[in-house]
Amino acid sequence: MISAQNWADAQTLWDFQQMGHEPRPCSVGIGLGSHDLGVADVTADLYQRGLFPLIVFTGATSRTTEGRMPRGEAEHYRDRALELGVPASAILVEPHARNTGENIRLSRALLAEQGVDVKSVLLVSKPYEERRAYATARKLWPDVDFVSASVSMTLREYVDSIQDARLVLDMLVGAQQRLLIYPERGFMIAQDVPTNVVAAYERLCNGGFTSRLMPE
Repeated sequence: MISAQNWADAQTLWDFQQMGHEPRPCSVGIGLGSHDLGVADVTADLYQRGLFPLIVFTGATSRTTEGRMPRGEAEHYRDRALELGVPASAILVEPHARNTGENIRLSRALLAEQGVDVKSVLLVSKPYEERRAYATARKLWPDVDFVSASVSMTLREYVDSIQDARLVLDMLVGAQQRLLIYPERGFMIAQDVPTNVVAAYERLCNGGFTSRLMPE
């Protein structure tokens, strides 16, 4: 059972994860692999709007995706983008990354291998991981300008699209935990986290939304 307080706290985390960036032209678009094919949809749309000439889809499989994306998240994202009319020549696939840090490092290596001069990246993620992805990318690729993007949905609309409220709330809590503990581990840049966001996170942890937490 998800209480009204749980939903209010999830909304607080959801709002904090949104970077509020306005999409603008960049050297490349990178779609971060996950269970959500909507990331591929957004990346394809931004490509077709002329915001970048090249896409990298990055991601292997995880416990969430091994059943529904057996060939790997990046490969299934590529298939979706092709269905939406993106030419194959505009897509690179990075099939090995298993976390956000590897998404960034391995995409960077692939682009360097292909001789792509990268000054800026339009970073496409799930809406509840915009800030986490941005903070990770800024740490691991500091000389590049990052712009965050995700599907434009409310929390409730997103939950309806995924059809698994518990999964979304657990993921929100996991993303927030990483924003709190990863800077000191050197995995992402530090950011100010408002006290109301910390309180919402702690209440959700206490409420049992913990399946995506890392050991501290």
